[in-house]
Amino acid sequence: MLEMSRLRNDRAGVEAGLAKRNVGMTDVDLAIVLDDKRKAEQQEMDAIQSEANALSRQIGDKMKSGDREGADQLKTQVGELKAKLTPLQEAHAQTRLELENTLLRIPNIPHESVPAGRDAADNEVYQEAPKALPVLPEGAKPHWELGKKYQLFDLELGVKLTGSGFPVYRGKGAKLQRALIAYFLDRATAEGYEEFLPPHLVNADSARGTGALPDKEGQMYHATADDLYLIPTAEVPITNIYRGDIVDESELPVKMCGYTPCFRREAGSYGKEVRGLNRVHQFDKVEIVRIERPEDSYAALQDMLGHVSGLLEALDLPYRILKLCGGDQTFTSTITYDFEVWSAAQKLWLEVSSVSNFETFQANRLNLRIKKGKEKRLAHTLNGSALALARIVASILENNQGLNGIAIPEVLQPYTGFAVIK
Repeated sequence: MLEMSRLRNDRAGVEAGLAKRNVGMTDVDLAIVLDDKRKAEQQEMDAIQSEANALSRQIGDKMKSGDREGADQLKTQVGELKAKLTPLQEAHAQTRLELENTLLRIPNIPHESVPAGRDAADNEVYQEAPKALPVLPEGAKPHWELGKKYQLFDLELGVKLTGSGFPVYRGKGAKLQRALIAYFLDRATAEGYEEFLPPHLVNADSARGTGALPDKEGQMYHATADDLYLIPTAEVPITNIYRGDIVDESELPVKMCGYTPCFRREAGSYGKEVRGLNRVHQFDKVEIVRIERPEDSYAALQDMLGHVSGLLEALDLPYRILKLCGGDQTFTSTITYDFEVWSAAQKLWLEVSSVSNFETFQANRLNLRIKKGKEKRLAHTLNGSALALARIVASILENNQGLNGIAIPEVLQPYTGFAVIK
């Protein structure tokens, strides 16, 4: 959530930033009007309360002097003031609610380096693939055919158990999933990230804190009986560990990681890009999350890009990095880099990671501050997928297929216990 001070004091910057997202200033202007109204109501209530307090002190003096009639008159005046105060308090509460809801609708301001644009077609290639794209032999198969041939996952069984987009992994396919999770967690903890195993459902406050609500409300599964949401990513519960906290600057950086399944409705998805494991409603992912001093967050962002690059290089997967344009960024992001791996059989780039800096946007919603002595200020938060498994599995299967089966990347073999799927 953007700070009111920024909306008021940097109107030109806010307007230019929102223009990169193709968003106008309607909600910004409304927020300023509501904030002015909130202040005026508060001033009026404070004046009435101050007058009532002064009269209450006089009542005590009247009673001590034996002037009961004068005390009763003052009591009547205090009662009238309190009666006047009640509707003002109710109106003020409504104004505050309208202001909060308006602020929650305003997206984050993109970093100055973020290109303007409307959608994925306007994204910039930040880093080209550092290695040549693999050329597969004639008759190479897409991963969904490989999964069926080697009995690695079953899409039809997922439909039977739950519905479309819920694959069932089996045999070596299930072990490959487990191996990837363990490998990604081991790499993260080796680089100083503390591992968490968080709940897979969160309350509305947690979803709102990281920006999933209200922006992604239609994309999340909602357990309405208990008003809980299935998490779209581990970012939500892990970042909320520090909701409402004041972190001493000496404790920074805070580096956290965690594995969870992720649940996304992906309503309206269709076409060849969603076949097989390309886009599913439940998938496994390891997430890395950081809390940083504002002056350190962009160095941390580069460190996170290096971490994800290292994972893909160790898996020997061809990848590239995109810098997302303003129109393709998430609601909460200041700047986002997407990692895409090459799916050789489909001849498609598949997104497997987003690494983002949110600056103070999430911290303001979370009321997450850092302190140094008596000074307190909002923290910067960052997160990244390290990595999302479904598409990584698809790419491993397709890129490594050969006449004698599917080769397992060397770094995974200690985890799988086998070098080839055949």
